[in-house]
Amino acid sequence: MTVDVGLTVNGAHHDVKIDPRTTLLDLLREHLGLTGTKKGCDHGQCGACTVLVDGVRKNACMNLAASCGDREIVTIEGLGTEQALHPLQAAFVKHDGFQCGYCTPGQICSAAGMLAELKRGLASAVTADLRAPVMELTENEVRERMSGNICRCAAYPNIVAAILEAAGKA
Repeated sequence: MTVDVGLTVNGAHHDVKIDPRTTLLDLLREHLGLTGTKKGCDHGQCGACTVLVDGVRKNACMNLAASCGDREIVTIEGLGTEQALHPLQAAFVKHDGFQCGYCTPGQICSAAGMLAELKRGLASAVTADLRAPVMELTENEVRERMSGNICRCAAYPNIVAAILEAAGKA
């Protein structure tokens, strides 16, 4: 049995016929050839597969592709190009925010979603003042908000520095 799904990925519309059990991660990698999104744990615990769905960060391994019909998906390939890097991509390069690089696409997509959450005024567990009109992006805020993305190489100080720079807080 297959289902028809129409979704927009990195600005391009795709109509696909897939098994209804296909995850968004497998659709991206196996059906659309977008291998920048990585399969880490395949259980939603590491964040390597983080993409943006309608601007909100999601673990692609935990979302069925069929549930993403008529949604706007952005992967690492859709954030920037080699000629025009996204500010987060440029900051990750500048601050050496990666070592092996496996988690980097998920880290960058998660950071983009996290910065959007901050702009919308969404608090975290360490937000100091929930009534403040603008939430301060501190190192602790970045660490808390990015805690769902694991870097086995432990490049966390560089990742935090890159995010703070991209957010204009360096």
